[in-house]
Amino acid sequence: MSCEHSQSYQKGILAPVPNFAKFITYTLTSVDKLGQCLAQLALRCDGESVVLALSANLVAKISAGANIPGLKAMPEFSHNGLSLTQDQTDLLIWLRSNGDGASIGDLAQKALSIDLLLQPNFALHSSVDCFNYNNRDLSGYEDGTENPEGDKAIETAFLQHENPELNGSSFLVIQNWLHNLKEFKQRSQAEQDDTIGRRLSDNEEFDEAPESAHVKRTAQESFDPEAFILRRSMPWVNGNENGLIFAAFAASFDPFETIVQRMIGAEDGLVDNLFSFTKPQGGGYYWCPPVSEGRVNFSAIIAR
Repeated sequence: MSCEHSQSYQKGILAPVPNFAKFITYTLTSVDKLGQCLAQLALRCDGESVVLALSANLVAKISAGANIPGLKAMPEFSHNGLSLTQDQTDLLIWLRSNGDGASIGDLAQKALSIDLLLQPNFALHSSVDCFNYNNRDLSGYEDGTENPEGDKAIETAFLQHENPELNGSSFLVIQNWLHNLKEFKQRSQAEQDDTIGRRLSDNEEFDEAPESAHVKRTAQESFDPEAFILRRSMPWVNGNENGLIFAAFAASFDPFETIVQRMIGAEDGLVDNLFSFTKPQGGGYYWCPPVSEGRVNFSAIIAR
């Protein structure tokens, strides 16, 4: 990405996973004064502490003829009885904080103020409190180990388009994975390592892992073309349930879809071992607008 547009992305996307976060989704209920509502929302979204993402349906409702090339609703992926359902909503807000424990209360207050602002046009669909577990999933294994870095991360996550108003924007995939950690932790350490394809002790991949190991099924450089995505996933706990909000950013949805097709066995019939203890309960596709003067910029989708 050229220097001209290198600062136009929502910086929270490229920043490391925060200490605490909320992933909040909304469904559109009214288009009356929708533009006014979103304009007020934009004033609260700096792209760093508040990352904003819109669905294809919402983009179409904002302005007649508005279109983001490549943006669509998440499909349902299925193969041989394994089905990954979608739960597409219209608006996603990722609240981020790198503070201490008091940040949880601060995020709650910020979420409440945004909810009140959106009430005339949106209904709250879900709100998931997440935390950084030393960059690990609750299984204990590191998450995002193979993430691209530096210029490669920018190239992977953000659009560079002939329409300059799209430069710095990004496509976001969200899935809420529900774990069965009790079952997983009852396995021997060798069996756990074989499931992931890394040793828990040193985070190293090992050749002896089965071909169905998660790391082997999803090695981004093993696809043609390579399927790189920028992951910003975070664990969650709610009572006796726990899991992972999988969040991945890219310049298109193609890399994610390529990876998922192999995971479910559509490529060669071999299913990812990850599904032996966890499965997404839904998910969605979104577009993250670029940033201008410290606020998200809707110019690519607002008619003039």
